[in-house]
Amino acid sequence: MNTSSEVRHDWAKEELLYIYNKPLMELVYEAASVHRAWHKADEVQISTLLSIKTGGCPEDCAYCGQAARYHTDIKVQALLPTETVIAHAQKAKDNGSSRFCMAAAWREVRNNGDFDRIIDMVKGVNNLGLEVCCTLGMLSESQAQRLQEAGLYAYNHNLDTSEEYYDEIISTRNFENRILTINNVRKAGITVCSGGIIGLGESQEDRISMLLTLANMEKHPESVPINALARVKGTPLENNPKIDSWEMIRMIATTRIAMPASMVRLSAGRIEMTESEQAWCFMAGANSIFTGERETLLVTPNPGVSEDMQMLKTLGLKPMVLEEGK
Repeated sequence: MNTSSEVRHDWAKEELLYIYNKPLMELVYEAASVHRAWHKADEVQISTLLSIKTGGCPEDCAYCGQAARYHTDIKVQALLPTETVIAHAQKAKDNGSSRFCMAAAWREVRNNGDFDRIIDMVKGVNNLGLEVCCTLGMLSESQAQRLQEAGLYAYNHNLDTSEEYYDEIISTRNFENRILTINNVRKAGITVCSGGIIGLGESQEDRISMLLTLANMEKHPESVPINALARVKGTPLENNPKIDSWEMIRMIATTRIAMPASMVRLSAGRIEMTESEQAWCFMAGANSIFTGERETLLVTPNPGVSEDMQMLKTLGLKPMVLEEGK
């Protein structure tokens, strides 16, 4: 790939705000140009996300139906058997996924039998030749090291929102905890997957502030998921308005320009977007989606595999295939 445009780590907030608010056509054209310089424009990475332990979380994230304190329709489910998870991973691979993400609704990883089982799952999924990703909450340096030794490729730990707005959404941990876990993941040599959610009631400045934190890291996250709030009945944010798709498109375009080498993942909220709106997101630099059974993307609805494959075909896009030995 032609990577002539530089990767910067010294963005100013004003610069990113200026980019975000450019005339839409100009913004998307610029983002598409950056995307083509750094990535194969006709490839989209297909990732499958499985909730391996659902609900009962002690945190109070205002957007999340898995918090034990909210009364939602989500059923609490203990950690799945390893064989079940491996079977899901094999099915995901057969359906065109090259990354398999395992999510557990924990505040933090504890050194116990459940963590030992996660290690076995990581080894098993890795043996299938998939990029294996986990999102398990806060993580110590030694725990990150164990995951790396088991073959973990990526760890997801979203910032969610800006440091300034963080306390409005979560009170059971702070923004610094997020940064610490990301640093522990980096030290262990695991790639970082970190992004955020729009539609939480945050300002435009908050969105840019969150992007600024990621874009000015010493090393950009290799993967940046951009989520639209999936409004879950029973959570404090259930009545928030649906986020305008043009806001998602602006957010994706700004992310692509600020972090040209990263994968930009069109994540939660996709179920509420038309095929045309998703096409704009791909044009603006998104090059990864989560797909799976029609059931869930972390217990919120998600389009099914067959619909997604049909959409990619319509748009002239194809699933990314991992290079051998990766």
